[in-house]
Amino acid sequence: MSEQGKIRVLVWSEHTAPKAMYPNDINGVVADGLRQDPIFEVSTAELVDPDQGVSEEVLANTDVLAWWGHLLHRMVRDETVDRIERHVKERGMGFLALHSSHMAKPFTRLIGDDGRIGGVKHEAGPEEVKVLAPDHPIAAGVSDFSIDPEEMYDEEFGAGKPDTVVFHSTFPGGHEFRSGLTYTVGLGRIFYFRPGHEENPTYYRDDVRHILRNAAKWAAGRS
Repeated sequence: MSEQGKIRVLVWSEHTAPKAMYPNDINGVVADGLRQDPIFEVSTAELVDPDQGVSEEVLANTDVLAWWGHLLHRMVRDETVDRIERHVKERGMGFLALHSSHMAKPFTRLIGDDGRIGGVKHEAGPEEVKVLAPDHPIAAGVSDFSIDPEEMYDEEFGAGKPDTVVFHSTFPGGHEFRSGLTYTVGLGRIFYFRPGHEENPTYYRDDVRHILRNAAKWAAGRS
């Protein structure tokens, strides 16, 4: 890990988001949000890069890896997951799993579960996000908020055994989902954050960007 200077964050996505909503894909807009705080030194990577964007050298110079995947989970090679797992468990690299990365191979490997969800629906009405752990560093400066439009996920969530449920979401019709979960795996800290469907402008929101900056600092061991 780097010394108490910049936090080196690598934002990864598979480059499948609609260009009309995210011209520079999900990793581009998440990286822009992180760069609003000068503590972060941010770079981006994607599936088609050499070593799928996460070579041994790249990971060795990464404090936090943020991962957004959706359609191409199956294309992530086992050796890619092996490298990520080792850097999280043995070196203490943080890992942020975003939205549909509940099924991403690195996330499911790290938490020891399959990431299954009980249901999904597009344009399901407002997502009401409640802060359940207001004293957690990821929730610093965050109050309950609403996201509309946003995609709905429903329990049951194959999320392993999180240390803390920081955020919990409800949707019209009685649907609910644990939407912000923390884990400690080996030396590493992991955070799963549910909002962020690729057809919705969620990652442009100031409150979501604030949460992701908090999460990156926490995952790097800075809060």
